[in-house]
Amino acid sequence: MNRKIVCQKCKFYYVTWEQAKPHGCNAYGFKSKTIPSVVVKKSSGVDCSFYEIKNNQS
Repeated sequence: MNRKIVCQKCKFYYVTWEQAKPHGCNAYGFKSKTIPSVVVKKSSGVDCSFYEIKNNQS
């Protein structure tokens, strides 16, 4: 599957407001300094399999 993953458009992404770990992913259950899709790709070698566009893009 050839798709561009933009975590900020995913329904599982959230902002933590923690300076050290500002990005969160509810699907994988972690917070990080880096965008979650980058962490997933780096640690597993594959693209995020939970990526799902938010329904409310307002």
